[in-house]
Amino acid sequence: MKPVFAKVGIFGIGLLGGSVALGLRERFLAEEVHAYDADPSALEDALALGVVDRTHTGLGSWIEELDMGVLAAPVRALAELGQQVARFTRPDSLWTDVGSVKAPIVAALSPVLPNFVGGHPMAGSEKAGVEAAHAGLLENAVWVLTPTPKTQPQALERLRELVRHLGAYPMDLSPDLHDRLVARVSHLPYLLAVGLNRMVAQDEHRELLMFLAAGGFRDLTRVASGSPRMSRDMVVTNRAALRGAIEDLRAILLELEEQLEDPETLLATAEEAKRTRDALPIVKRSLLPVMHELVVQVPDKPGQIARVSTALGEAYINIKQFEVLAIRDEGGAIRMGFATAEEREAARRILESIGYRVR
Repeated sequence: MKPVFAKVGIFGIGLLGGSVALGLRERFLAEEVHAYDADPSALEDALALGVVDRTHTGLGSWIEELDMGVLAAPVRALAELGQQVARFTRPDSLWTDVGSVKAPIVAALSPVLPNFVGGHPMAGSEKAGVEAAHAGLLENAVWVLTPTPKTQPQALERLRELVRHLGAYPMDLSPDLHDRLVARVSHLPYLLAVGLNRMVAQDEHRELLMFLAAGGFRDLTRVASGSPRMSRDMVVTNRAALRGAIEDLRAILLELEEQLEDPETLLATAEEAKRTRDALPIVKRSLLPVMHELVVQVPDKPGQIARVSTALGEAYINIKQFEVLAIRDEGGAIRMGFATAEEREAARRILESIGYRVR
């Protein structure tokens, strides 16, 4: 397939910027992927990990060669970065961003960047940095695009096409509507996670609470493990929409407090909440291919790994993953992954036939 773009620049090479870069490279959507970041170590990591082809420590004439640019810096830095980049852009180039707040970014950058269309891939992780980036992060994700009446239709269609090529689903929303919606499903949940953890941290029985916290608490507060600085920037930038969401939730919490005295009403509310939660779409992302695994018990003797791999190689069974789990005086175990269930079962039969215990 012919690349969609010759040269693409990623401005901010963290989790999202790195994932976009990897998607572009792995799907052959760009001939060259360039990266700019204020942090030289992030650029070194991106190059070492094969995320990009070339890196730049400063803005300059190299930007004129780009067919497309993606602004992926922290959201509070996006407007200033875009205005600095605009001095070097080519009039026919395409520009977008991946910021989680849209109205102020679109208002600031639409007048200065050519063919700018605001964007926000609804994908993320509690992990941060380019070392956590992977192309599968974007797969099957909803990628919100925020055109305005002044957006060039051709630019919007080119960006929609790119989003589809990256395995995501483009959705058009106005910048203001986007900000109102993500305040409720993304930014408010982050504040709740912060608040719940703060409540635990300030309690006189903190250690007991930490010990008792189970899977439900961990799942509910997972997003608090992300980058505090980036998350702070996200919620502060969207504070107008977020205040409205907080007010709505405050009213609901008071209503729930009153329903503690009315069990039947509380039950109806809980059942409605369950129906809403169960109706959420399940997003499947192929972060890694499905592996069909076996664990093999091996004695602590020389040549065991060679014996196992040779036996399977002679049967033309390809081992896709291989991991030594433990080695003790009495022996250990190795885990192997195979592309298909048929290969796994064939490997099981061969290894059991030569005396290994397999599960």
